[in-house]
Amino acid sequence: MFTRHFPHWPPGQPRSIEVPRRTVYGNLEAVAAREPQLAAIDYYGKRLSYAELKRQIDAVAGFLQVRCGVKRGDRVLLDMQNCPQSVIAYYAILRADGVVVPVNPMNRTDELRHYVDDSDARVAIVGQDVFRHVEPIRELKHVLVAAYSDYIDPAIDLPLPDFVRAPRQGFPAGVQYWKDALAAGLQPGPHEAQLEDLAVMPYTSGTTGKPKGCIHTHGSVQATTVPYLYWRGAQERNVVLSALPMFHVTGMQACMNAPLFLGSTLVVLSRWDRDCAAMQIERAKVTNWSAITTMMVDFLSNPKLGQYDLSSLRQLGGGGAAMPEALARKLEEVIGLPFVEGYGLSETMAPTHINPPHRPKRQCAGIPFFNTDARVINLDSGSELPPDEVGEIIVHGPQVFQGYWKQPQATAEAFVEHDGKRFFRTGDLGYYDHEGYFFITDRLKRMINCSGFKVWPAEVEAMLYAHPAIQEACVIGVHDQYRGETVKAVVVLRSGSKGIEPKDIIDWARERMAAFKVPRFVDFVESLPKTATGKILWRELQEKENRK
Repeated sequence: MFTRHFPHWPPGQPRSIEVPRRTVYGNLEAVAAREPQLAAIDYYGKRLSYAELKRQIDAVAGFLQVRCGVKRGDRVLLDMQNCPQSVIAYYAILRADGVVVPVNPMNRTDELRHYVDDSDARVAIVGQDVFRHVEPIRELKHVLVAAYSDYIDPAIDLPLPDFVRAPRQGFPAGVQYWKDALAAGLQPGPHEAQLEDLAVMPYTSGTTGKPKGCIHTHGSVQATTVPYLYWRGAQERNVVLSALPMFHVTGMQACMNAPLFLGSTLVVLSRWDRDCAAMQIERAKVTNWSAITTMMVDFLSNPKLGQYDLSSLRQLGGGGAAMPEALARKLEEVIGLPFVEGYGLSETMAPTHINPPHRPKRQCAGIPFFNTDARVINLDSGSELPPDEVGEIIVHGPQVFQGYWKQPQATAEAFVEHDGKRFFRTGDLGYYDHEGYFFITDRLKRMINCSGFKVWPAEVEAMLYAHPAIQEACVIGVHDQYRGETVKAVVVLRSGSKGIEPKDIIDWARERMAAFKVPRFVDFVESLPKTATGKILWRELQEKENRK
């Protein structure tokens, strides 16, 4: 067991935390029974109590079981912006003993079709703003559509996205409406899921080009849900700004599951807006905020920031990308709080490492989390490395996933036996210092980090090959002052392609990919560098770009 960091453990916290022997839904059920009138959600000023939240969760769960035929272990696609319905749908799927397959609402039809086909989902719960991307997927037998405006006060003076204000739309016959699911009042059967049952299957990717489902049980989700806010000394009745996307494991845990376990209030934003965030921090008396670097850059650059009362904030932190030193200093000057960074992956249901709140280090992943063992190993020999030597970071803990859905070979390659334990290979290169703090230096896996969103070049390349003018493509990362990195495609055009411009490729991609995956730069070249066996030397192109 790695113990070098123990002298810097958060004061008053135990070295390990026992997870309750109940499902993720059981967390919310317990709070609703204990304090039913407590506010669970504040959605642009309109509040929903824990009692009402549970009532709606149970009603949707009953609808899923009775009208949609969801059975124990069935996968259900969840495709929504942050909103009360996304929280309700997530917990309703779990209450129905189903499995949540959360997807980015920026995804287009071709991307969504892979998630549906791979997960064998036959039911989807979606926001009306993304329905057009789901409609062509015939494998889905039931689609439940929600309008965000059903949960807002029309008189609210906060700046709202247009898709939130949009009234309920009409849809083709056979589409089922959220309001009808609630009105049906169907009660679900007994909640039979156990800690060992599959609960959530977020998708991640790698060098294979197709996203893979990460198998998480109620137990592995609970392993970060329960201790997440305790690490920072959080108590019940926190008010949490939920602006990070909940389809992503960081937002899912820090902005939904962990706060609900503690009986906190979620102040939900469907789309990031720096003025709206500041207004809600002031009005709702937000105490806890988990964010990514790009949010903080935008927030601090607001010329009106001084007009808002941010004094209620007590905890500030996040992950996704290292917080630049200059920005961290400015945050402390303006807000008076350190930004506590953490590190985790979809495969670990968010954190494996977090900085101790009383003694954080900047641009640092932190120290191993509750119940977590982490090491650094030599890439060639697999032997364990001492402090300050760079190798691959491996982790062992109850939050580690069971494996990749229907991918036994990829699962086997993702783990290594070390010191008598089964460790997950993170694919990240890093080291730990003499005090046991871990630092990320590079990626063993090929990946681009755009504002905290992970872009897998092989996936983008696979989609670019569908363009009729593209013969070959290689996707690399380009430094971006705001996003950290952005996407660039190096393209060989087919013989005879006339009049094709980089903008044509970008516009074509924008119609078919989530916005954060779309190449912002396209270079046309005569040929791509390759190995003797014909494999594209992407690293050579990446290193050439890095030298610019």
